[in-house]
Amino acid sequence: MSYMHVLNGDATLTLFRQSDIPGEIVVCREMMCEGKVICTDDMAAFFETRAKHLEQHYGIDRQTYFANVVKELEKLKTAGEYDEIVLWFEFDLFCQINLLFILHYLRTQVIRLPKISLVSIENHPEVTDFRGLGLLMPYHFPALLQERVYLDEADLQLAAHAWEAYCKGNPPELEAISQHTTSHLSYLGPALIAHLKRLPAVDNGLNAIQSYFLRKLSLSSLRWYDLYAQFWDDMRIYGFGDFQLDLYIQRMRSAGIIEQQDVMLSITSLGREVLNNEENYTDYISLQHRWLGGLQLMDNPWRWDDASKHVVKVSGE
Repeated sequence: MSYMHVLNGDATLTLFRQSDIPGEIVVCREMMCEGKVICTDDMAAFFETRAKHLEQHYGIDRQTYFANVVKELEKLKTAGEYDEIVLWFEFDLFCQINLLFILHYLRTQVIRLPKISLVSIENHPEVTDFRGLGLLMPYHFPALLQERVYLDEADLQLAAHAWEAYCKGNPPELEAISQHTTSHLSYLGPALIAHLKRLPAVDNGLNAIQSYFLRKLSLSSLRWYDLYAQFWDDMRIYGFGDFQLDLYIQRMRSAGIIEQQDVMLSITSLGREVLNNEENYTDYISLQHRWLGGLQLMDNPWRWDDASKHVVKVSGE
């Protein structure tokens, strides 16, 4: 048997190599849960649009993106030469959206797809604070490989449907999909709900992450790294690293709802007004170049209603 293993990020790479599991390794270094994506099977057009967006609005150098991210992903085009593709992706939003993209890439770019299996876990009995495969030891990986599940046509159809809805910026469709996932893709539903909670809230325009930060800072000022540590404990579902959390803090500072003095973060009077639903966060930020997948947040009518736990459409947008 010949294997192609697809890992979500470099954090797992060294450990996986030390496990002595045979096969070709491809590392997905993307963060498809962040920024703009377009709905297309043309990967050249997809990556060109993506690179332009990430360079202009995330400061990620275009050449670096193509050299480190795209070139690595293009190894997937040889997947048909292997007997099995093993996908190693975790339970969180970051991993699950990347998983949808990888399945889309394989489905549209590989003529003869071999068997596709998935290793996806939320916890591990030997890791008390499990946040990802990068926390395991090399000897854990062979046992996980034995527990992999094989994706069937229903799984692949679900993934294709979810990726299309994500790329088209269709929150109601994503919410519907989240309620009808398959047993092999059981983590997709919670991840999609976490994604939808990144929409502005009906009451004050804050998404779930911004609201979390403000609520914590309303109790006391915190060092940024302590705030991040609490976030990682309480909101594991997102799987975000420093880079994404730094972006949130920068944007919240620019909006004037938090302030920073050295390493200390504090809520401002405006921040308290927003948290108390007296002001709306979206009135103080620019959403022109902010995207959640294929959904541009500027003039977007969709909101998350935490009272009903559903996506709602508001008038006047």
